[in-house]
Amino acid sequence: MATIARSEPLRSPAPIAKPASRRLTSIDALRGLVMVIMLLDHVRETWFLHMQVSDPMDARAVMPALFLTRYLSTICAPVFVGLTGLSAFLYGRTHSAAQVSRFLVERGLFLMLLELTFINFAWTGVYPPQTIWFQVIWAIGVAMIALAAMLHLPRKAIFAIGFVIVCGHNLLDGLHAAPGSALFAPWAMLHERQAWEFAGITFKTTYPVLPWIGLIALGYCMGPWFANEVPAGLRRRRLVLTGSAMLAAFFVMRGLNIYGDAPRFVVEGDALRTAMSFMALTKYPPSLFYLLFNCGLGLVLLAGFEKIDGGRLSQWLSVMGGAPMFFYLLHLYVLKALYVIAFAIWGATQGKYFGVDSLAWVWVWYVGLIVPLYFPTRWFSNLKKRRRDIWWLKYL
Repeated sequence: MATIARSEPLRSPAPIAKPASRRLTSIDALRGLVMVIMLLDHVRETWFLHMQVSDPMDARAVMPALFLTRYLSTICAPVFVGLTGLSAFLYGRTHSAAQVSRFLVERGLFLMLLELTFINFAWTGVYPPQTIWFQVIWAIGVAMIALAAMLHLPRKAIFAIGFVIVCGHNLLDGLHAAPGSALFAPWAMLHERQAWEFAGITFKTTYPVLPWIGLIALGYCMGPWFANEVPAGLRRRRLVLTGSAMLAAFFVMRGLNIYGDAPRFVVEGDALRTAMSFMALTKYPPSLFYLLFNCGLGLVLLAGFEKIDGGRLSQWLSVMGGAPMFFYLLHLYVLKALYVIAFAIWGATQGKYFGVDSLAWVWVWYVGLIVPLYFPTRWFSNLKKRRRDIWWLKYL
């Protein structure tokens, strides 16, 4: 990275440098936003674990405030995976295809290892593990390795693969492998949320990887929009038009109640719960409707961050988005430490868990943790920029 920086002209014309800075700041700002939103859901899982929600959420039973709190976080994984593909394309602007492939494979394996070790322990607090969850970091790692193989294809072929997977994977929902068969675990890893036991350990596929592979491919194909030579105004128009078209497609198709997710329903005399049913989308694995809505919204937000580039909010969020893995690990261990301390002091207050009585306390804890988590993340983000000679920092 340092060699690349030295090879660039020292005096770039302002009209070229400014758009490049804007596009990169906007990407980090959007990534930072989804990290901050993600914190809310993980605070909910820490202090409100006794109030579980299903996937998709049961609009007839779950209280509306809990529905909204959970629903806000649905944007996080789709946006982050899409931006991972986009970042891979931008990395390839200054590196060869072989270098990009190698980096994606190395970082993908690193993320998979993190999921199975440090991240799994942060969630369970048990070592040696009794249960291993294949969650979002695992899925991102696998998707990066898949992208490493795909990027040697023409971009149109990569787009076609991503489009077919994202739009067509729900056709596979009716396919199931029998428990105990040789295909059960591989199919669960690929497309079906399942659990199985091996060597005394329970394995659970929270994030089947197939749709995320399609999404990272589409994120990669969006890369040319962010080239230095593309005017910022044109890029924003493309983002807004594409995002708006995806949102429109979602609302029309969801209204028709056709292919793309579990059917919605109408609760007679209850408009709120009918609306909740309309928006109750499947995340594990992410349905077509889930990805249409959240990725469409993400594109519109990305255009918005480009427009307000330089504002205090976007700069603050770009710090959080500049060190996402550090923030991810930090907040998980902070939440685990807080839970262990609370349990040691007050014991189980909600069945077998320590928990708060009101969802309002989840929001209080969430708001209270944002600033304390910001400062160590800013320190690490600045460290990454200063110490490019420390090779392993780029993996965080």
